[in-house]
Amino acid sequence: MRVLSRIFPFLNWLRGYDLPRLQADLFAGLTVALVLIPQSMAYAQLAGLPAHYGLYAAFLPPLVGALFGSSQQLATGPVAVISLMTATALEPLATAGSEAYIAYAILLALGVGLFQFLLGVLRLGLVVNLLSHPVVIGFTNAAVIIIAVSQLPKLFGITLESGGHPLAAVMALFKAVPQQTHWPTLAMALLAFAVMVLLRRRDARIPNILVAVILTTALAWVLGYERQQQVGLDRLAEPTVQALVREMNSTLADVEQFTAHRLTLAAGIKREESKAAPDRVALLELRYRQELLELEIGQAKETLQQQRRALRSLRFVEVEGEGLYFPLERVASETTAHGPLWRLQIGTGALNVEKVPLAGGGAVVGAIPQGLPDFRVPALDFGIFLQLLPYAMIISLLGFMEAISIARALAAKTGQKLDANQELIGQGLANIVGSAAGSYAVSGSFSRSAVNLQAGGLTGLANVLSSLFVLLTLLLFTPLLHHLPQAVLAAIIIMAVIGLVQVRGIIHAWKAQKSDGVIAVITFIATLAFAPHLDKGIGLGVVLSVALFLHKKMRPRVATLAMSQEGVLQCADEHRLQLCAHIAAVRFDGTLFFANASFLDEEVFRIRSANPDLRHILLVADGINDMDASGEEALGLLVERVRSAGLGFALCRVKENVLSVLRRTGLLERIGAENIYASEEAALDEIIRITHQPQPDGRPGCLACPLVHHLPKPPSEGKEDNGNGFLPPVTKARKLVHEVVTSMGAGL
Repeated sequence: MRVLSRIFPFLNWLRGYDLPRLQADLFAGLTVALVLIPQSMAYAQLAGLPAHYGLYAAFLPPLVGALFGSSQQLATGPVAVISLMTATALEPLATAGSEAYIAYAILLALGVGLFQFLLGVLRLGLVVNLLSHPVVIGFTNAAVIIIAVSQLPKLFGITLESGGHPLAAVMALFKAVPQQTHWPTLAMALLAFAVMVLLRRRDARIPNILVAVILTTALAWVLGYERQQQVGLDRLAEPTVQALVREMNSTLADVEQFTAHRLTLAAGIKREESKAAPDRVALLELRYRQELLELEIGQAKETLQQQRRALRSLRFVEVEGEGLYFPLERVASETTAHGPLWRLQIGTGALNVEKVPLAGGGAVVGAIPQGLPDFRVPALDFGIFLQLLPYAMIISLLGFMEAISIARALAAKTGQKLDANQELIGQGLANIVGSAAGSYAVSGSFSRSAVNLQAGGLTGLANVLSSLFVLLTLLLFTPLLHHLPQAVLAAIIIMAVIGLVQVRGIIHAWKAQKSDGVIAVITFIATLAFAPHLDKGIGLGVVLSVALFLHKKMRPRVATLAMSQEGVLQCADEHRLQLCAHIAAVRFDGTLFFANASFLDEEVFRIRSANPDLRHILLVADGINDMDASGEEALGLLVERVRSAGLGFALCRVKENVLSVLRRTGLLERIGAENIYASEEAALDEIIRITHQPQPDGRPGCLACPLVHHLPKPPSEGKEDNGNGFLPPVTKARKLVHEVVTSMGAGL
């Protein structure tokens, strides 16, 4: 039974399931579905996909994630950051919304799922720690800005080119707002914002997103918000406009052809590089052609942007009696025009010259295919898959870190036990199975998980039921979503990502460690600077985190210790304590291994150089958790050098695994078992006795050792002796020094 429970985790929460739990999960599942349906459609468009692909991602992935994950409250499905990363990964490969783009998005989801599943099966969940908390905080805050900026044009009813830098998009938006703002669209967006904010403040349990969707969709249907028609290109009476449409279609065809050729060249380069003896001349020629093609693609895309920008800026009016559409500024004053202003609907694809789409109103979701998606294994193109693999790995780690962080926060409230590797398996299966049903990459959602917990969801069945409600929507209710304004979906995304802002997280990281705060800030700035290439920002953050980790390991803290007023050894620099001229108590805080073996010797040499009267070195080894062969060799050389200089050497508080290394290598015998002490107190007793007496070479002893001088009373005046002859270690050291000083005074 235990084996079955590991393979099928849902058996654990189905055991003892009863009607009250079903009622609670049913209500929670419905509540989550009411948030999930509009959110998933919005996030799909953020990923560059048609809205209904968000519903596909909200169907099977939440069900599979709930059945095979370890968290009973985690809500899996489309999320903002993963949607943005999907768009970033696919933008160089295909036009957003095209058939190739959709196929690549599904293939990317399969890659994400396979990587997560393998990590879980191999029990490698700890690899997610490569994405440190400061890196995730910095990246998330930058992603929030990028996401919000990408949705601003939809609020104003303006279409801009995607894939550019956020700052350039903001500047282009400012230029377009005065002439191109569609005021009904802006009004719908503001209404949606007002409804969501006011209802959230009034009662967080009210499904504010659903209310905003229902209200704005009903208004759009009643007021005729959407006004569209299709006309032949010849009905656009201006010849220059007709020519510009044909030029745009031709440029777009060139871009698609160049992009396909680039993929072929990239595959050829990989094949040539994988050969045992690659042809250097052929490889150089392929790379040259690739660079040349990159320039051609860049020029074609720039031309395409200019053509689209020119067409989108045009406003047309229909001339009465002629059935022709003229640009507004070209209509003669004596000509009678009627009806609304029309604009060309320029999307990411080519325009059909037989059916040129004109829009006289606001943009809506439009027709959504009714019924289930096609179930089929994604077509596996290895060339494309290899190009997507780096993004798949980043999305896998980022998505899982988001999911496990949410799951841990929920578990802290519910007391549930989590298994990170099982959660990896659950998230991996959710993406794998989802890709077979047209889903793009998904992860755990903070907002929907919180809604699930707040609504009283007790087990994973709540998320299973939410998936079934999405299924009902696909089968029965998609026509009701036709008039949902696109501006409302943009408002939903912006409201959702605002909650991801973590300025306090950066401040907290700075307070914990300034280096962590610096990494968070650099990751934030780099992600914005490299946008839309978000992988570079997060990659830089990971490199900095690993570099900081290695630096700390290679140069661990080496503290010189002194006696505090409380009678314990503490860092002399931090607490401004006086050091003994003859004894150096040194603590090494870190694993002693090949990368830092020489650093201990350097620090001891520095201490020796700064203290010409030094007679003994005590290495406090409680911070050394492990030791490899290089560390053992370095320690042995250190002991030899110290003793050859006429100094004593001892260790205390040596951990058992380190002591085992010393025994096996024979270093313990070279050091001498009598020079290894169980505690600092025992070590100081003996070292003080040796070093504080007059030396054979005539050097005097220590009259007032800082290790013990802070206790002014001599032992005879105190009450440390408990009657059994027992004295605390520090008191014994004091008494010993007192006796030595007294004998020296008598001799004089």
